Amino acid sequence: MVEESTLPEFENLTHRQRPSLPASPAELAEIHERAMIAARAATDVKADDVRILDMHDLVTYTDYLVVCTGRNPRLTKRISEEVGFRLKQERGLVPAGVEGATGGEWILMDYLDFVVHIFTPQARDFYRLDVLWKQAPMEAVI
Repeated sequence: MVEESTLPEFENLTHRQRPSLPASPAELAEIHERAMIAARAATDVKADDVRILDMHDLVTYTDYLVVCTGRNPRLTKRISEEVGFRLKQERGLVPAGVEGATGGEWILMDYLDFVVHIFTPQARDFYRLDVLWKQAPMEAVI
């Protein structure tokens, strides 16, 4: 069971403003490419079960969710560091917010157009975002 003290503080994310909805398929493809960079960065540092969920037809707050698992909190923190480094290096992106990095059970990196969720196995099994959003088209990243 995941302790409540290890959860991201969602209250900090409730007042965020998304710049704009993607106006064209080209913009959506660019956002997908950014999410793919995050997913590949996670796989490069041994994240397990990396998936990209296409949310743009289901919700208004983001277009993609990147969901992955690190074997332990130390690895989830390392995955978070690599994702942040790679997106800043390759695209000049920094997250609008990061939650949960202290505990490492569930780290949420909010890039507005896409959100990266990095779980320990126990947290991922408990929250089951891929099951919650099972209607979202899902892409496995190997």
